[in-house]
Amino acid sequence: MSTSTIQIHPLTTSFAAEVRGVDLSQPLSESTLKELKDAFAEHGVLFFRDQQLSPEHHIRFAESWGEININRFFKAVDGYPQIAEVRKEPDQTVNIGGGWHTDHSYDEIPALGSILYAREVPATGGDTLFASMTAAWDALSKGMRATLSGMRAVHSSRHVFGASGASQAGGLGGRIGNAEEATQDAVHPVAITHPLSGRKALYVNPGFTLRFKGWTALESAPLLRYLYEHAARPEFSYRFHWEPGSIAFWDNRSTWHYALNDYQGQKRLMHRITLEGEALGQ
Repeated sequence: MSTSTIQIHPLTTSFAAEVRGVDLSQPLSESTLKELKDAFAEHGVLFFRDQQLSPEHHIRFAESWGEININRFFKAVDGYPQIAEVRKEPDQTVNIGGGWHTDHSYDEIPALGSILYAREVPATGGDTLFASMTAAWDALSKGMRATLSGMRAVHSSRHVFGASGASQAGGLGGRIGNAEEATQDAVHPVAITHPLSGRKALYVNPGFTLRFKGWTALESAPLLRYLYEHAARPEFSYRFHWEPGSIAFWDNRSTWHYALNDYQGQKRLMHRITLEGEALGQ
């Protein structure tokens, strides 16, 4: 799929594409923005290379898609509350996002997606894994899909961002804060119908899903473990290598992501803007 100025290059048979021929520091025409939105709906995550964005450029691009979500927990870039810092200094051993998860699934109306821009990257390591939850859903048996279709799951921010949560206890102090605001709990369908593509997607994740509604955590654990192992299979995933000026724009409704922590002693600094979404339906 291409026009005279923009090219969309699929990276796998199921999801993820690299976009070439567009400068995101410039205002986008309606036709270019429509092509990007169509590609986003089709591929779930879009990658851009060699972008030179100021914070103002980053914000303008994000606002062309919708309302920006002001993050409750991440440290913001000075002077730009719309932009969250994803930082790891050379002397820090724990990274942010170091496990499979879906951002904001704990919100009643989860985020549409996030636009992550690479400011400084390590010489080696620091890649991000992405996984397609539409491909994971499609690969389940008919019987499993039928079982899951009527189920709902409970998600929460408390065990991650709360005072006793993993992010506070895991060495992220100073980069993650406002633990008193980690009060979000939400119930979502286990299988959602994506609002853009109309495709079914698996909507549970290891980071924020606690249990199935009406089930105890103990009862839920075996099935959730199976679904997590299934969804993380290599054939549903793509590994993105960051370079300065790279951008990943992913759809939180149809993908997981995992920031690899394999660059000890090196710095990695990313700027992230998250976009408000819409209610999810089965």
